[in-house]
Amino acid sequence: MAEPSIDPTLGPVLARTGDERAVLESFLDFHRGVVLRKLRGLSDAEAARRLVPSVTTVAGLVKHLALVERNWFPALLAPEPGDVYLTSEQDAVLSFTLDEQDTVDGLAEAYERACARSRAVAARFDLDHVVPHPQLGEVSLRWILVHLIEETARHAGHADILRELTDGETGAF
Repeated sequence: MAEPSIDPTLGPVLARTGDERAVLESFLDFHRGVVLRKLRGLSDAEAARRLVPSVTTVAGLVKHLALVERNWFPALLAPEPGDVYLTSEQDAVLSFTLDEQDTVDGLAEAYERACARSRAVAARFDLDHVVPHPQLGEVSLRWILVHLIEETARHAGHADILRELTDGETGAF
């Protein structure tokens, strides 16, 4: 029987027979990649353009997701000096707000760095590793990974809609 033909860029498909961690990490990385692909190819002005009543923009989504990565992995699992876990809704809303120095390239690089740091921190712990959480009591690394999949996928969908409204581009690639 012939092997099915699978697009090698589809990490979750390639991990379809992997262990739980491989599956969780591949889905999160897939959605991280989608978010970056939605940002890249836009000018700074296009990425910052507001197309909905909220402050949500493609650039703002990426800026927010970089904060989410820093908040849930390093700040919660392995904080270093200067890492602070942000708990307020105000912090989350402000994380979408762009500054004059925010550019497509700079935001993409910051998000990639945040994701790389998240991967490195997560790799140090078992999925069952539990840490205190200021609002939820305790959370496991497994729960954090699932939460980040949900958060990143939801915002990838937002970015997809905003990108379609900007230049007609749709889809994960």
